[in-house]
Amino acid sequence: MSEPALAVSALTVFPVKSFAGTPMTSMELEIAGPRGDRRWMVVDEHGSTLTARSHPRMLAARATSYDGGVRMWADDLPTLDVDEPSGPPDLPVQLRRLDTATRAGDEADAWVSELLGQRARLVWLDDPARRGMSEKHGGTLADPLALTDTGPVHVATTASLRRLDTWAAELHDERVARALEKGEPAPPARQALDMRRFRPNLVVDGDLEPFVEDGWATLVVGDAELRFADHCGRCVLTTIDPDTQVKGKEPLASLARHRRRDGEVWFGIQMVPVRAGRVAVGDRVEASAR
Repeated sequence: MSEPALAVSALTVFPVKSFAGTPMTSMELEIAGPRGDRRWMVVDEHGSTLTARSHPRMLAARATSYDGGVRMWADDLPTLDVDEPSGPPDLPVQLRRLDTATRAGDEADAWVSELLGQRARLVWLDDPARRGMSEKHGGTLADPLALTDTGPVHVATTASLRRLDTWAAELHDERVARALEKGEPAPPARQALDMRRFRPNLVVDGDLEPFVEDGWATLVVGDAELRFADHCGRCVLTTIDPDTQVKGKEPLASLARHRRRDGEVWFGIQMVPVRAGRVAVGDRVEASAR
């Protein structure tokens, strides 16, 4: 029996850490990950990294890379083009395995401060190789990471999302039934889980068993090849609606019931490019098992 045909169904780049992603029809997958992915981040006045986990408003902002800079916009803020700064990386920052970054400038600082309603700065990582992966997450310091949390390429499958959404629907029905038994108001109607909650760079579609990606060793896609690094433990960021920035219980509630492993809840995998190349939506994907 032939292997199921797999293909890339979505590609997303996140130029600014914790901002909304930018859908792509194609991308250059470099050894450090998708070109332009998470080279910028927002820090507070003390250099601590700010993310949507504690500042959901960041998900209302979008960014796209251009040659030599990044363009940022939000519904209630003007579009701002920020060129890559030429100064040295001399601003102290607090991020694992990174001590300094380069300030983007006063105008960019004012923009992100207005976005978040507090003093903040936009900083740039001049070289993604200045920050490497940790052995805990399946890499070495020689594997460039840019500003992502654990791995340079996050991969998910539509089959796993469908199964997770089924679990979430079942759990919601249980909550409704319990509320009716107690004579309490029923929970509000649920919305189907959106893949954007998980922020993958690459989504694979095809006739797959849910969570088969847990056992993948390598992926060959387009001109690129990737190797497995680690499972992706999920955090509270996934519970924030990407459109409304309102926190809920899902998907963590369903993941905790069905996908708890080693003290974490898993969805998706982190992969490391071993051969750079161009990747496009619709490209065939070849997966090998561990």
